Amino acid sequence: MSRRTTLLLLLALSAGHAQAADLVASVDRSRLNSGETVELTVQSSDVTQFGKPDLSPLDAQFEVSGTRQINQLTTLDGDNHATTRWIITLLPKVNGNVVIPPLQVGALKTQPITLQVVESASQNTSAELAPVFIEASLDQTSVYVQAQALLTVRVYHSVSLYDDSSLTPLQIPDARVEQLGESRTYEKVINSIRHGVIETRYALYPQHSGAVVIPAQTFSATLVESRPPQENTLQGTKPGKMIHVSSAPLPLTVKPKPDAYPADTPWLPARSLTLSEGWNPTPDHVQVGDSLTRSLTVEAEGLSSAQLPALPGTEVNGLRRYPDQPVMANRTSDRGLTGSREDREALVPTRAGELELPAVEVVWWNTHEDHLERTSLPARTVHVAVNPSLVVDTPATPTIITAPDDDRLWLWQLSTLILACTTLLGFGLWWRARRQPAVQRAAQTGPSPRTLLDDLKRATQANDPHATRQALDAWARQQPETLADMAARFVPLSDALDGLNGALYSESGQYWLGDDLWRAIKAIPVAEREQDPATDTTSLPPLYPK
Repeated sequence: MSRRTTLLLLLALSAGHAQAADLVASVDRSRLNSGETVELTVQSSDVTQFGKPDLSPLDAQFEVSGTRQINQLTTLDGDNHATTRWIITLLPKVNGNVVIPPLQVGALKTQPITLQVVESASQNTSAELAPVFIEASLDQTSVYVQAQALLTVRVYHSVSLYDDSSLTPLQIPDARVEQLGESRTYEKVINSIRHGVIETRYALYPQHSGAVVIPAQTFSATLVESRPPQENTLQGTKPGKMIHVSSAPLPLTVKPKPDAYPADTPWLPARSLTLSEGWNPTPDHVQVGDSLTRSLTVEAEGLSSAQLPALPGTEVNGLRRYPDQPVMANRTSDRGLTGSREDREALVPTRAGELELPAVEVVWWNTHEDHLERTSLPARTVHVAVNPSLVVDTPATPTIITAPDDDRLWLWQLSTLILACTTLLGFGLWWRARRQPAVQRAAQTGPSPRTLLDDLKRATQANDPHATRQALDAWARQQPETLADMAARFVPLSDALDGLNGALYSESGQYWLGDDLWRAIKAIPVAEREQDPATDTTSLPPLYPK
């Protein structure tokens, strides 16, 4: 191996190692009250790094309450991946926007993280002096009907508790309640005493206007008390006593829907709302018969996905639509619940030219600024080109014969004479053939109508949409009218074709049954389709007609 090759290999290995190694920092929450702790997680995938992060940059604005290290080894497709996590508990010393500075492990550094520390007044009440107490708070005292109100329940304890703690289920008449994730734990210093905190958050959606009372929440747990081993019962009960603490009920005023809101539109009270559009593929080069997937997504902060209405479909002349099932999703943040709804539909152009897609608009009420808003997507023009593969052979235009010149009159007369003789000869041969006792039928040069119809029958009975489409096109080319003309005259055939196209173009892959299409084909009026294949039009008249 040459020196140059060795150098290239070393550079490649070092580049791959640098790409694989990283140092990422994250926090369990970015907003907290003064005196509360936050967990900082630093994760490294570089197995060559040893030791722990240098925490000295944190001393200026944070008090490090504790650190722990977790090593993890995972195997994926035969490859081993080792990660190391350092979990650091931090207590901010100041309020406002506090920045966690970059931390360094070896040659790698984390990115800075900004925290928002809200000042909270300390009250030396008798409840806060208790070893265990509970408090409940609302983010606002007045909301619109069906709008979101955030309820936060915090349990503080300065003593150790067993893991048998429980909180009464939150039930509010005429209101929908959704818990925002699992309960999280952290620490907070109150009156110079470090307390453990168990925090549970709920999203409340009152369904009727008026006064609503949030009931008291009760927390139950067993205190850890040290006892001599001989005092433990034979049943192995936990030493300590059961305690019960309850929060105070909270009033909530629910406002009705404003009079300025349109009466014929769905009521959408949200903190913010966005509307977006997606295409697959992009409608830049579209031909007749192409399948396009259009997705419309609405995302609203302060609403769940179940509250979002369906967006209007693309109803345009010359465009067939096949809607798919909506995709619903919810995500949680410090501001509560954010719901999203994605409506997808397959669009198939049926004619060439310009198709005008109308604008899409969503009317909603901005609860943050308290006024009516309209969010919309502009109208779109889709240019559809002719698809050469779908062009149907048209009958040849009649030939216009002009009078020949005088000097070529004899040619015209000769050709007329030859045509007359040929006609008489053909009539004579037909008459002679009619008097024959038996006739050998000529072999067909192409598939017979009966064969094409049998192929179509087998494809429909097999419930195969793609094979049915091919057999249908082959059968339609033998008919006196196009498939579109027959569907326009015969409604059952049109409905059956819609079902077939839905199975062909829908992204969800609908299961298709071909019985309806086969029944529609057999039921086409005789005047609108090829003569029944059972009737043999090629046979000669009977030898002994009745």
